[in-house]
Amino acid sequence: MNNTSPLNTNPDALVELRDIRFGYGERLILDGISLTIPRGKVTALMGASGGGKTTVLRLIGGQYRAQSGSLTFDGQEVGALDPSGLYAVRRRMGMLFQFGALFTDLSVFDNVAFPLREHTDLSESMIRDIVLMKLEAVGLRGARDLMPSEISGGMARRVALARAMALDPELIMYDEPFAGLDPISLGTAARLIRQLNDTLGLTSVIVSHDLDETFHIADQVIVLANGKIAAQGTPDEVRHSTDPLVKQFVTAAPDGPVRFHYPGPSVAQDFGVEGEA
Repeated sequence: MNNTSPLNTNPDALVELRDIRFGYGERLILDGISLTIPRGKVTALMGASGGGKTTVLRLIGGQYRAQSGSLTFDGQEVGALDPSGLYAVRRRMGMLFQFGALFTDLSVFDNVAFPLREHTDLSESMIRDIVLMKLEAVGLRGARDLMPSEISGGMARRVALARAMALDPELIMYDEPFAGLDPISLGTAARLIRQLNDTLGLTSVIVSHDLDETFHIADQVIVLANGKIAAQGTPDEVRHSTDPLVKQFVTAAPDGPVRFHYPGPSVAQDFGVEGEA
């Protein structure tokens, strides 16, 4: 039986992970992590590549299911939802993929209209008004008729944000929203995420490697490393952490607790020089 009734969880939390373990085969990605995504706030998931940040987003969206532990969205256990329940929960979420992931054969307008046409029975006139409002919010109402090939990378990211907001979600997840952007576009995207979060009363989760911009707009920062939570707190608390692993990440030091080499046989074993001087 699927348990889709709300659980007794923190009312200030939109998403809660409790002792989540997840891996691919024998490769453990998340090793018993627990974290809270508070309503109305911007939470940043940071850490070295391969630390499980995007995996957390996929677990929240129900694309993956944890091997053990509990993950709730607004009090509902995501892993226990049947397909219709999961579909309903996903309609309350928006996702901005890396590099925007726009449909290249659709115009800017039609990209933003796509989720409305797929998931609602709204009239075309109502869809038009909603799309133009979303594009206005990201400063691109005048670009409605352009194709993705005719706009810059920063503009494409803003179109993708308008599409993510099309269904008025409560939660928006951003997977590397600043990757590949020039400084002007990066600053614009960061300010827009913060502004929309506060103006629309959203909850935002950002996966990013850009420390300066992310620390500037986040309410809380969670650093993942080696399957665990290495640090959690305000940007200022994380920036001034004395933990060696967190200091390595914040200062971009090449040497430290974060493993550079993927686990495997020793160099001596691979090159057949065991026992040699």
